[in-house]
Parts: sequence; C-alpha cells; structure tokens
Amino acid sequence: MAQIASEALVERLIDWGVDTVFGLPGDGINGIMEGLRRHQDKLRFVLVHHEEAAAFMATAHAKATGKIGVCLATSGPGGIHLLNGLYDAKLDHVPVLAITGMQETSLLGTGYQQEVALDKLYADVAEYDMMISNPVQIPAVTDLAVRTAYARRGVAHITIPNDIQVADAGADPWQHVAPASAPKTRAMYLAPPALPAAQDLQMLADFLNEGEKIAILAGAGALHAREELIAAAEALDAPIVKTLPSKAAVPDVSPYTTGGIGLLGTKPSEELMDEIDTLLMVGTNFPYTKHLPQGVRCAQIEADPVRAGARIPTDVPVVGDAQQTLRALLPLLKQRAEHELLAKYTREMNAWRRNMAALEDPERDPIAPQYLMAAVSELAADDAILTCDSGTIATWAARHWTIRDGRQFYLSGNLATMAPGLPYAIGIQHAFPGRQVIAFVGDGGFAMLMAEFLTAVQHRLPVKVVINNNNALGQILWEQMVLGYPEHGVRYPEPFADYAAFATANGALGIKVTEPGDLRGAVQLALNHPGPALLDVNVNPDEPPLPGKVEYEQAKNFALAFLRGQPHRATIATTLLKDRIQQLGS
Repeated sequence: MAQIASEALVERLIDWGVDTVFGLPGDGINGIMEGLRRHQDKLRFVLVHHEEAAAFMATAHAKATGKIGVCLATSGPGGIHLLNGLYDAKLDHVPVLAITGMQETSLLGTGYQQEVALDKLYADVAEYDMMISNPVQIPAVTDLAVRTAYARRGVAHITIPNDIQVADAGADPWQHVAPASAPKTRAMYLAPPALPAAQDLQMLADFLNEGEKIAILAGAGALHAREELIAAAEALDAPIVKTLPSKAAVPDVSPYTTGGIGLLGTKPSEELMDEIDTLLMVGTNFPYTKHLPQGVRCAQIEADPVRAGARIPTDVPVVGDAQQTLRALLPLLKQRAEHELLAKYTREMNAWRRNMAALEDPERDPIAPQYLMAAVSELAADDAILTCDSGTIATWAARHWTIRDGRQFYLSGNLATMAPGLPYAIGIQHAFPGRQVIAFVGDGGFAMLMAEFLTAVQHRLPVKVVINNNNALGQILWEQMVLGYPEHGVRYPEPFADYAAFATANGALGIKVTEPGDLRGAVQLALNHPGPALLDVNVNPDEPPLPGKVEYEQAKNFALAFLRGQPHRATIATTLLKDRIQQLGS
C-alpha cells in the first residue's frame, strides 16, 4: 500500500518521541486517522468525547512529563472546540501541538461546509501556525512546529487540507520557481544554555548576600529544583513561598516553606512579604502583584528573557533554568550562622496548620469541604497526583492537600478555567499508569465535561474523581459578596445532582455521600478501588474560602453584602462563627 502524506506526519511525531495523541475524529481528518491506524503499534490514539478535553489532556500530559502534548481535531467546529484547552497551555507555558483538518484545497475560499480559517483563528494562541499546502512540507513543518513549541513553551498548530492528507507522501506537484527546495530537517531540539553568565551569577550572589531579611518566591519553573530551593533557603535564612502551580516544589510540611501566596495562600506568607527587605523570585511570573512586597530589593531567576523583571521592579534579573542556576549559585552564597527568620515562620506555620486542621471537623453537618479534602489527603498514596479545577476547590486543595514525598499537583494556573480537572487526570493517568491520579473537582466544572468520565471507564483508567458538590458556582458567589453585592445567579436549584448514579450506570464505582460519618470510609473505598471511581460528596455551600489574611476592605464589603440582602446570610454567619470557635479551640 502506497504511503500517504498523513503517514509522514505520524512518522515524524514518532521520531519526536510522541506516543499518545488525544482527539476526536471527523471527516476533516480521515486521512490523518488512517495514518494513525497504520502506525497504531507505535502511536496510541485516545478517543475522547469533546475536543476541549483533548486539549486539556495534551496540556496535562505536557505538564506532567515535560514532553510535548498532542491533540487532534477535525476542521471547523472541532478545531474551534480545542481553543480553551490550548489557551490553558499557552498561559501556563507548556509545549502542545494541535493538529487540525481543513477543507480540500480546491474548495478553500468558497464558503464550503464547515470552512473555518483555523490558521487565522489560531494566530493568537499559537507560537507556530501553519497550513500545509504541499505534501513535501510535512516533515520540515512538523519539526519546526514541535521545536517552536519546546523553545517558546507554548502552542504550535498545523492544519492540513483533507486532500493533502491522502496524497502520496512524496508528492510535489508543482514546478519549483524559487532557488530552494523543501528543507531536510531532523526531529531534534537543542535547548538553549540554561546557566547565566558567570558575572551575572556573581552579581546575583553579591546582591543576595547583602540582604538582611530574604524570602524566596518559587513558581512552576522551579518544580524540578526542590533540593536546590531548600539549600538556598538554608543558606540565606529565607523562607520559601510557593505560587499555587508550584505547590509541589517543596513539601508542605517542610520547615523551609510558608506555603502559598495570594487569596488562596497563607497568613504567614502574607506577613513574611510585609517583613522582608529582599525577594528572590525563582521560576515565577506571579501576576497578582498586590500580594508582592512593594519597595523591596528584588532579584529574579527566569528561563524566559521576556518575563524577567516583568511584574515588579527587579534589581538583578538573570536568565537561566531554576535548578541549574541555583546549583551554580549556592557555592557563592554566604551561609547564615543564624536562622531567625526561618525559625519565626516555622512557628507561624505550625500555628497556621493548627488553624487549618481545626476546620477539618468530621462532625460538621453539612460536610465541611475542608474535611473532604483533608480525608483525601490523609488516605491517598504518598506519590499520588492531584488535579484540580478552578474555584473554591482550588482553595481547599491549596490548604488541605498536603504535598509529601513524591506527590504532585496540577491545575489551570493562569487561565484558571473551569473543567480541566477530570481531563487533566485522564491525560496524566495515560502518562503514569502505575500512579494514583485523583481529580478534585466542583460540581460546576464536572458537569461541563462529565462525558470524559466515560473516557476513563472505556479506556479502563483507574482515575479517581472526587466531587466537592455544593450545588453552586461557589467562587463567583464569594467574589460577588467581596465586592459588596448580595449573591445572584450562582446557586443551582435543588436537589443536588447525583453524579454517583451516573458513574454506577456506566460500569464504574459510584458513591454518594451526604452524611459526615460516611465520608472517611467512602474515600478509602474509592481510593482502593482498582478501576475508575467517582465519589460525589454534598458539602456545605455556605463555607466561605476566606483569604489567609482578611483585609479591612474585604471585611467591609462582606458586611455590605449582608446589609444589602444577602439571601443566605444566616447560614453563612453560622458557618463563620463555627470556624472561628474551632480555630480558637485549636
């Protein structure tokens, strides 16, 4: 059988080490599907239920493995559906290749069915964006697309008209009039040098050695630099603050960290930022600058020159990989004889943890979401991977999912979109079939892409889904109140949905929990189940995800929402009072 052009694409992906493609077929990519069929022994196609989920899966696969994630969609509506997941990859700076179909070349521009200029549509999301117009382009364009995705840490897009997909692989139908021929490239990426110049390292060391009270702010770019971060913290007497995407950079129980920062962060982190005179940012482009210290000395280690010094005035920005730069920096740092700042914030964090533990009350009815997350954290494996949706669940995960040993944590960091938690878990479970992978999601996000639980069932993936079911869009509810407005349009009518019944009806383990006394045993049962399991837990919808340090303006607006007619003010006030009493008792 003669080789078709789509096989050249598939073989090039295999050359790049790609072993999985997430997607949904359509008549705009039948040629590509044939190419995948002919090479299914080397490249797995994962059939999903919605293209948006395919893009999320590719993004999660890339985040967890460091290798390029690949998703596939048909022309027109299929390619449109990929976009939300691709923007997640773009904003979190992970390499993803999107492959889409296109109407055949003789029909382009005629308004044919499903004709959408996907190359133009993808112009903003993609770092590399190309429509194939000649079969001989495919190997070189694929190489450039993958290489660009790696180099620029973002999305690459190739769209291929369906007549070219089934053309002879070596077809070159037109006369060459330029003094050039199709490039002959290789499936190879050479990473740029990861170390700053020696003089820049010395300048950074001198700057840090002069600091008196120092903190380290670690981002997702430092996830692979745990030992180096801890060594730098020890040398500089500098507590480590973690952005939420970098939660797994340092264990949560480490005496070197004050945990998260921002609205989902900890009170000790906020207080630390008010006390320091020097800040070292490592692998982070943290956007919430109101939570960063003002008027302090600042240094930054950043892999991307564009992002170095992009958030606050930065005295010493250096460009380099977090791990390698810290490793080279450590011998240049003066070891502090005393560790007063670390000792102080270890005490502060011990008090913070006691306050958080007090909220994990197994007697609360309705069930406290903090207790749900804490029970999952206690019973999950030491190397479990937790994926999380956006919303109040991110707060509960930030504070009550404990990073220890080899645990990992992934969410949509900068796009902060709803619904990625379940597809993330599926994408990561494919990459790590032997690991326990748990999706901690809200009922709102789960409902958006719940069909992907069927993907887990049909592919026999042992994904565990835990639904924090408050029958509401909880984060928006509290955001409305913090603006001083009573909530509106954020609670779904009762009854609470029963997603466990959906799981059971489709051959998985489904467990519905409404009573606090049943929760711990249900979590254990779900985690121990050998196949896919879904635990749907009705939690208190009136539990507010308060910031680590409540500011006057926030408290005032919250009170204003009550005065203006907040409809559930009595139950919210009761919950807040119980929270405070339990924290005082701790």
